[in-house]
Amino acid sequence: MKINDSTTESNIMEAAKRIFVLKGFEGARMQEIADEAGINKALLHYYFRSKDKLFEAVFIDAFVKFVPTILITLNSNSPLFRKIEVFVDHYIDVLSKNPFIPGFILHELGHNTERLSKIIRTVGLNPDLFVEQVKAEIEAGSINPIDPRDLLVNMLAMCIFPFVGKPILKVVLFKNNEEEYHEFLNRRKIAAAQFIINSIKKR
Repeated sequence: MKINDSTTESNIMEAAKRIFVLKGFEGARMQEIADEAGINKALLHYYFRSKDKLFEAVFIDAFVKFVPTILITLNSNSPLFRKIEVFVDHYIDVLSKNPFIPGFILHELGHNTERLSKIIRTVGLNPDLFVEQVKAEIEAGSINPIDPRDLLVNMLAMCIFPFVGKPILKVVLFKNNEEEYHEFLNRRKIAAAQFIINSIKKR
């Protein structure tokens, strides 16, 4: 196996993603990730010096793939309600494919907020145009008055909580049935967007 082989690095990150999804950051072990990737631990450490660095790389990879779509949506000329629908749909879809993201954010909030801020700045996430659009809709009387920051937080919270609360929700609401839980997530793309829109729509 060649050093600096991009395929090897990609395989490591995919293996790490699977282990992080199964065991979370704290429960994952570098040896497990090496075994999952089919390499030895020394080679794993050559690419990623520590579990911390590997986790950061996996998160950034997922986040970078997600952010451009969201930025295109938020900065487009689409109507506000359509933006909310697309945002919720894409966000839930990305979290379904990368369920470790909320766990990573919570871990970083408790251990390294500066690094999390740096990652967000690096990917260029900027909601200013969306904020201005919300303000314009309020001034035009098209939607109920709301702080655009509250709207954004509501959108994020409605999408994130089913993933953060999965261990409890799956037991209490879905009797540990993974298929029913995923069906719920697919339905939630529409339900959450409609709930958010109804909260600001003029009656």
